[in-house]
Amino acid sequence: MSNTQPDKSRLRPLQTSALAMAVGLFSPMAQADESPRAKPVSPSHMTTSDSSATLTARQQAIVPVAAFAASGDMPKLNAALNQGLDAGLSISDAREILVQVYAYAGFPRSLNALGELMKVTQARKQRGIQDDPGREPSRPIPKGDALLAAGTANQTKLSGARVEGALFEFAPTANEYLRSHLFGDIFERDNLDWQSRELATVGMLSAMSGVQPQLLAHVRISMNVGLSEGQMHQVADVLAERVDADSATRAREALAQHLAVLSGKKP
Repeated sequence: MSNTQPDKSRLRPLQTSALAMAVGLFSPMAQADESPRAKPVSPSHMTTSDSSATLTARQQAIVPVAAFAASGDMPKLNAALNQGLDAGLSISDAREILVQVYAYAGFPRSLNALGELMKVTQARKQRGIQDDPGREPSRPIPKGDALLAAGTANQTKLSGARVEGALFEFAPTANEYLRSHLFGDIFERDNLDWQSRELATVGMLSAMSGVQPQLLAHVRISMNVGLSEGQMHQVADVLAERVDADSATRAREALAQHLAVLSGKKP
């Protein structure tokens, strides 16, 4: 994380799990282009992937780290963090993922997970393991109106169209928080690319029950940012092998629903 601190006036309870689990972009009432012909955009912090690509060991490692952090299982998170660092995650990568957890699962689980990362890195250092510290964002995070503009642009790029709808008309403050903080403060941090952030988010939401609309939205966004259908099937396989069957089932159902939309079939 950089030394830039977010405006504490925005960090109200609405911005914990409600940031992405109950409002706007991730609600069935939100409106965004679902056209299969819409082409993903590729900003500098978005990587690309072809249909034959598979997830790297590092990318696979993101999924259980995010899932166990979101579910609050610290012993399993400890093991997943060790495996992730061994697989090529930097300390900065892991820290970014665990900070992002708070937008989907709340501050308590994010803070507990960050504490576990501290324990893991300290223990590894004592064993003589030199983990890659990673890097900080390459540019300052904007403030004020510039932050809201950047967040709105990021939200639109990720979704594939401007996000609006009846829910935002009913609660416009929710979308302002989403745009200025989640898509601004967090997604403007380019030391973790958008594919990695979306793999983490799918891992988090798959590990949680009752958030199927949000999981579906992030499966769609994952493919918008260049992850292939095969890679998304692989995410579900990783969940089955390293997390649990329920998480894998949720991910597979969301992917099947999204692919039905792309093919023009009713989900």
